[in-house]
Amino acid sequence: MNASPNPVEQSFEIAATCCADLTPLVYQRLSKEHPETQAMFRSQGSELVKGSMLALTIEAILDLAGERRGHFRLIACEIASHDAYGTPRELFLAFFAVIRDTLRDLLRDEWSPEIAQAWDQLLVEIDAFAAVQA
Repeated sequence: MNASPNPVEQSFEIAATCCADLTPLVYQRLSKEHPETQAMFRSQGSELVKGSMLALTIEAILDLAGERRGHFRLIACEIASHDAYGTPRELFLAFFAVIRDTLRDLLRDEWSPEIAQAWDQLLVEIDAFAAVQA
């Protein structure tokens, strides 16, 4: 397997070697850091919803950090739909940082300064993108 030159993509590739499914780790962290999110997911079938939501988010992240073929535009659509659900914008944006922090914890020593810088830049871009949608 050839490693991606994109540090954000690298972070997901490395994580995939030590974790088969990020979903439980991401949502445990989200619940811990933002307990108000627990009530946002129904008890029956929420695991499928969470997995799908995370997969779509990762796809958008990778596109935004990479070739920008259009998948990143899902972020704007989800901003609008989460606004309609009454999800605070700050909470919506926090989800991206939760993903980053989960990856950082998984990667440990493999979390390089380049990966950290790429993620920091990506989160700034997502915040700016959200500000335009306001």
